[in-house]
Amino acid sequence: MNLRRIFVFYRIPISIVLIALGFLLGFQVTWWIAWIPFLIAVIMIVAYFLIGPMTLIQGYMESGDMEGAQKLLKMVKYPQLLYKPIRSSFYMLQANFSTIGEDLDLAEAQLKKSLDSGMPEKEYEGTAYLQLGAIAQKKGNTREAYEHLRKAVKIGLPDKDNEATAYLQLSGICIQRRDFRNAKIYFNKAKSCKATNAQVVEQIKEMAKYIARIPG
Repeated sequence: MNLRRIFVFYRIPISIVLIALGFLLGFQVTWWIAWIPFLIAVIMIVAYFLIGPMTLIQGYMESGDMEGAQKLLKMVKYPQLLYKPIRSSFYMLQANFSTIGEDLDLAEAQLKKSLDSGMPEKEYEGTAYLQLGAIAQKKGNTREAYEHLRKAVKIGLPDKDNEATAYLQLSGICIQRRDFRNAKIYFNKAKSCKATNAQVVEQIKEMAKYIARIPG
């Protein structure tokens, strides 16, 4: 892993050294060998702009090193040049950190950039709309939250916990609107997801108490 980090962190300096080595081999030995360090240098430069340090992010996230992951994200100087699926993941991660920091406007902008970049899988697209819905709800824009959440469940979400969360939020918005019929429909859909996440299960229990008091 340390060697891998060195190659990722120092792609440009290593590429410069390889180019210099290529010229040295070309002038001192033969150009038939010089192309090898030239090719490796080109590949590393292309990787620097198209991939960046994103291949290391997962390791930092799995180990719980959020600060290290954020530092890696800050190393990306030209996100617009990243390969599209990687660019999408880059903005998605940025949005997650912005949400944790309660910078909702920035998180919203980053999520929209992530969607514009094109999600590698539909489930990730659904997750982005789920997050946009949650942000809109926190900002008090229930109409926009409702639209995003409906889009999230229509596109699809990666697991039943996320799906249940989306339906619970939709049910809550319907209750605010006094649309009790749809509130019950969405709540029943949330229950049918059979969520396993403790927090989501608790939210369903609390919502059940309120739904039970709704007439009809």
